[in-house]
Amino acid sequence: MTPPDDTGAAGRPALAPGARRFTGHPLFWPAAVLAALLLGNVALTHDFLAVRVQNGHLYGSLIDILQFGAPLILVSLGMTLVIATRGIDLSVGSTVAIAGALACEHIATAQDPGSLSTVVTAIATALGVAAAIGLMNGFLVARLGVQPIVATLVLMVAGRGVAQLITDGQIISVSSAAYKMIGGGYWLTLPFAVLLAAALVAVTSLVTRRTALGMLIESVGGNPVASRLIGIRAAGLLVTVYVVSAVCAAVAGLMISSNVSSADGNNAGLWIELDAILAVVIGGTALTGGRFSLGGTVLGALIIQTLSTTIYTLGVPPETTLVFKALVVIVVCLVQSPAFRARLSRSRRPAGPDPAPVSGSGDVAARRQEVHP
Repeated sequence: MTPPDDTGAAGRPALAPGARRFTGHPLFWPAAVLAALLLGNVALTHDFLAVRVQNGHLYGSLIDILQFGAPLILVSLGMTLVIATRGIDLSVGSTVAIAGALACEHIATAQDPGSLSTVVTAIATALGVAAAIGLMNGFLVARLGVQPIVATLVLMVAGRGVAQLITDGQIISVSSAAYKMIGGGYWLTLPFAVLLAAALVAVTSLVTRRTALGMLIESVGGNPVASRLIGIRAAGLLVTVYVVSAVCAAVAGLMISSNVSSADGNNAGLWIELDAILAVVIGGTALTGGRFSLGGTVLGALIIQTLSTTIYTLGVPPETTLVFKALVVIVVCLVQSPAFRARLSRSRRPAGPDPAPVSGSGDVAARRQEVHP
């Protein structure tokens, strides 16, 4: 009996079953790309991975990546659920600006800007308005049948103008220790923004993976017609995911504005919707809807934030930053593509010898030549 061949194509050793399962995991390639970026930064800055304790707080490049990446993680979290339903939300950047503007405007005009009640009221106002924005997006998509990219594009443009009206075209500065805690404070030695983002990711994962909600979202995104026929209320789910997306964007807006103690209606959250879409795609969630990966989205957001840190470390000119980021993102997406990897593997195979002729074919050809000279 011939022993089984343990070599792959072109005589190369085949991967063990355990290795194939490991590399075939949906989170393998995003994690590998993130590790490669971190190791690349170590080559440039030897103490890049160093974490030190100062005044009871953790500091270091890794902590900075987590802290500055927390808003993008939250925006990407809501975007994941929207994309899972075969939709898109382009209004999250404007929602970030509106939430920060509302909170800072309320705190700046309050009689006691530093009081906890003032900050709580400002946060509640920002989250309430964000929920209303999500309801409007969901209503346009689910009830009126407007295409998601068109429905949210309206608020992407108009929302930025609303933020400018709230701030009167100026940068509103605030001085409030309680508000500063959201984006720039520390708790248990870690940045509070990181802990808040981790808590929201954990709650979202628990709700979508430990209940039927995640399966219903995937069902609506995978096959909306079949979902409707079996009795799933797709309209309610669509409205829910757009509200969640807007609220996540509002929390990100509070983080950004509190970290710098000011609100900028023009630049706050600018183009963050594009980074969020990239993070979702890098994480393995398809834009065609259906299955989604929250863990992959978190890794995708960290990849983008690490990439931004790498760009600043390399000293890339600001006018070419977006081009550099686009090229790296294209490479990351190609590395994750199974079709691209398969085609690349086929192109590397050496050309083998021509197949031997079938036995007897030469005799048949000779006899035909004799019959038809």
